[in-house]
Amino acid sequence: MDSMPPVLSVRGLSVRFLMPGGRRVAAVTDARFDVAPGECLALIGESGCGKSVLASALLGLLPGNAQTAGSALLGDLDLLTAGERTLARTVRGRLIGLVPQSPAAHLTPVRTVRSQLEETVATLTTTRGRAALRAAAEAAAERAAFPADHLDRHPHQLSGGLAQRAATALALVGDAPLLLADEPTTGLDRDLVDRTADELRRHVDDPGEGGRGRALLMITHDLAAAERIADRVAVMYAGRIVELADAAAFFGSPGPRHPYSRGLLQALPDRAFTPIPGMPPELGDLPAGCAFAARCDRATDTCATEPPPGTVACHHPHVPEDVRA
Repeated sequence: MDSMPPVLSVRGLSVRFLMPGGRRVAAVTDARFDVAPGECLALIGESGCGKSVLASALLGLLPGNAQTAGSALLGDLDLLTAGERTLARTVRGRLIGLVPQSPAAHLTPVRTVRSQLEETVATLTTTRGRAALRAAAEAAAERAAFPADHLDRHPHQLSGGLAQRAATALALVGDAPLLLADEPTTGLDRDLVDRTADELRRHVDDPGEGGRGRALLMITHDLAAAERIADRVAVMYAGRIVELADAAAFFGSPGPRHPYSRGLLQALPDRAFTPIPGMPPELGDLPAGCAFAARCDRATDTCATEPPPGTVACHHPHVPEDVRA
């Protein structure tokens, strides 16, 4: 995996929203990470921390008042500077397969799931002929655990969980080198969460056409799903990635090093079940220095200054002995 160039390389990605009155909202600040062939990177954090904004920036789906900086290279293509024509014809679906956070908004309401799957197969693959398209659409549905007897239904006839599985099936059709899954397990029961996560993992493990390798960037609140399939974890807080860690070490031993990351794990029902005190800051009114300091029991006066760069953005990170204690 290390000998091949990354599928996605993000450097200094920042997103600012220009609001009425000239106020700027710092939704994403200086994000830096790679996703290698055969790798799943899970991007985790509380709601409103900037995860979905980052995903929208990669797909060129930001609103008109957004300003971006930095780079996001998918091969030789910088996603942040690519024009809409390139993004629409080359990137979305073909180079990046999207499992959306709100599947109902991505499904055509007046067409059945089957017809949308068949059209996607015809558009993104070399499959032709009515029988072949039908078989390919049914195979895609089965991979996403979408029931065959619901294929001829329209999106409004589906539950939230079934709509999510339909969107997953559409994303898995192409041979996209990068799969971007934004909350792919929303509305699913635990068994279907595991099945969906495992299918996303199998998609990444399959090297794809030409053996180039595929990668998965999974944005999720579901830490159990992340633990199940992720190779690495990126933790986002107040628009910044505050920790980047190996998944086995993060969820196991020695554990996370950033106090916020540790707090996320300790809030889980199968761990301490202790919530992080307080609330995240508003992205339009971020404090100076470390944005987590007001909620952190390790904070000192030093935390009024910007944390040092590195894989853990913290003045007082936990060391392995702290985490094991």
